[in-house]
Amino acid sequence: MTSLSVAMRAAALITVSGVPVAAQQASVGQLRADTLHSKALENNKYGDSPNRGMLVYLPASYATSSAKRYPVVYLLHGFGGTERTWTTLAPVKPAMDSLIRNGTVREMIVVMPNGRNLFDGSFYSNSASAGNWDDFIAKELVAYIDGKYRTIAHPESRGLAGHSMGGYGAFAVGMRHSGDVYGALYAMSGCCTHFSREPGRPELWTALANVQNRDEVARLQFLPKVYLAMTAAFSPSESSPMFLTLPFTPRDGRLQSVDSIYAKWSAHAPLDMIATHAEGLKRLRGLMFDVGTSDDLVSVGSLAAMDSAFTRAGVRHTFETYDGDHTSRIAARLATSVLPFFSRTLEFSDGARR
Repeated sequence: MTSLSVAMRAAALITVSGVPVAAQQASVGQLRADTLHSKALENNKYGDSPNRGMLVYLPASYATSSAKRYPVVYLLHGFGGTERTWTTLAPVKPAMDSLIRNGTVREMIVVMPNGRNLFDGSFYSNSASAGNWDDFIAKELVAYIDGKYRTIAHPESRGLAGHSMGGYGAFAVGMRHSGDVYGALYAMSGCCTHFSREPGRPELWTALANVQNRDEVARLQFLPKVYLAMTAAFSPSESSPMFLTLPFTPRDGRLQSVDSIYAKWSAHAPLDMIATHAEGLKRLRGLMFDVGTSDDLVSVGSLAAMDSAFTRAGVRHTFETYDGDHTSRIAARLATSVLPFFSRTLEFSDGARR
């Protein structure tokens, strides 16, 4: 994980120099902490609070132009993060303040929800065990923000983005709601785009089969916890102690995939979702994704496969690679690629919809 000092130095690279202090202060936005009680998460099996925190960036003119409405970008954090990730790994407020001040992006609202649960990540999916996170993100959160803040409340003026697990969410949630809720998507180093029928690391799955309670979940290292989080999200179960069913089971002395469970995982795999959701994706105003060429968690090949699949499906998109690993350039990419993408792609006119 990139340190706070590195992230802040990266943010400093995009600060405009030579601007008078008064002018800088006049173009400083607000970063508000807010909370939404989610009906979609109330009955989850793990005791995760349905009261979900978020940060909301409001541009400088929000406080002074009471009739003005704004597009909204929803920004999803990665595994192990919270809404506060966007104040450390890639600080949104100084980036937006600077980019707006120098004219690189137009004024937008940016919403950063908390998608962390017992497993350190919800994968933003509906689950009978972990809660209906897709409903929380795409329905409840959008309705709450549109009801409380001065947004332009139609799909053409809503964007969805995220990094790593959040990039997965941008793909998966975005595909399910393209054109109806969101008008543009950006996935940064989106993980988990396809799932293999081979266990890869059999000892990992064997160890996960023995996890029986919350304390054992807390002791898991990063990668086993990621796989357990995906299992809770993609193949929930009423019958097991942890309310989930692993996709592999011992058979004839080796681990083999369970067809019915693999089908559930495949239904959540963005690569496999493209054909089903192609028509909605074609309604987007923009679709972009990227990955660092030295990324140690997300392979360039996995996103190159997404690039090819989008092309075959006739979905307009942009795929970029850059010199960096999984986290080293997230602050810079947010400032130079993600936020400018939404500024040029989203609809900024309220039009005649209201």
